[in-house]
Amino acid sequence: MEVKIGVQHTPREIILETGQATEEVERLVSEALAGKAPLLSLTDEDGRRVLVPSEKLAYVEIGKPTVRRVGFTTI
Repeated sequence: MEVKIGVQHTPREIILETGQATEEVERLVSEALAGKAPLLSLTDEDGRRVLVPSEKLAYVEIGKPTVRRVGFTTI
């Protein structure tokens, strides 16, 4: 699923593909915004961690889970 993170005073957003469940990402974002966690920590599909200070979060956009299609088609 695609997650877009807006950071205050930064012109570009952080975009990552994660295999984490929608509910888990939403819980982590909620905890960061509530001040329960000093960092928002998400892991992308390649195993890299993205850390954003909670006080710098402008917005987080959580996309729909992506369905991977495998196969061939004829034109």
